Amino acid sequence: MDSPQTLSPTRAQLSRLMKIWRSAGWPCHDGLELDLIAAGWVEPMSAATSGLHSLRLSTSGIQVLAAARRRNLRAASAHDQLAERVVRSLQQNGRVVWRELSLRAQVSPAAEGTAAAVLASDGLASPEQPGFLAEAPDAAPAPQAASGKAVWRMARPDVFSVRNTSVQAYLQPVVHEVKVSRADLLSDLRHAAKRESYQWLCSECFYVFPAGIAEPQEIPEDFGVWVLHGAVADGRLELLRPARHRPCELPFAVWMALAKAHPAPGPEESAQAQLGGEAELPLPELPDLPDLPGPS
Repeated sequence: MDSPQTLSPTRAQLSRLMKIWRSAGWPCHDGLELDLIAAGWVEPMSAATSGLHSLRLSTSGIQVLAAARRRNLRAASAHDQLAERVVRSLQQNGRVVWRELSLRAQVSPAAEGTAAAVLASDGLASPEQPGFLAEAPDAAPAPQAASGKAVWRMARPDVFSVRNTSVQAYLQPVVHEVKVSRADLLSDLRHAAKRESYQWLCSECFYVFPAGIAEPQEIPEDFGVWVLHGAVADGRLELLRPARHRPCELPFAVWMALAKAHPAPGPEESAQAQLGGEAELPLPELPDLPDLPGPS
């Protein structure tokens, strides 16, 4: 059997390792748990007095979980830096920008059914890891898909912006999805419902990623493509392909969500600046007072 160091855990396996780490380690006796024990990342335990069985992470399992956490922290840092770069660029163009919103969006039943199948397949091991036999449930169509009714799901765009205008027809809502790795981009492209929820919320939708991660031909034609050349701090953002524009009128529920959220502050903007500084309120000129008579 391969040593644990040569194996790469799947997302489902990492999630189970974290659950065992945070809990008392009660066993589930499923295929995923069997794979973790066979890989040497989890050790079964039994109490001598009570006979109860439990699980704990082995030393190699702790190392695997810690390494995944470090990778996630680095990826999150790079992702946040690139997202902030996109925010600053949009603000310089006079747009009002929000980050990490949770908006309710409508998708087609077919897209939602495809998303359910993709989520079910995420528990399967990759072909390069034949030793992992994590069981995945059969991908059954979503209940809404059978009825043919519209499906609602939560969309969480990385960057959402509108034009700074008082005319609703000129708002032009835009979504920018930021990706810093090819694996993250391909995972996003597999979820048709996720992409459709972005499109339902905006007139144009773009993917933003560092140069070399993907080619524009790999991105669906409806989506625009921005790439970053160089470092995040001083690199150059280039538009490789514009997004397909379509009219979009934001529903009332989205407006309520935007009203409850806080737009991203500008680089030189503060809460007091929005209220007006002291320099913008000149003091009235006081008339010269006559000299008071001295004591007699």
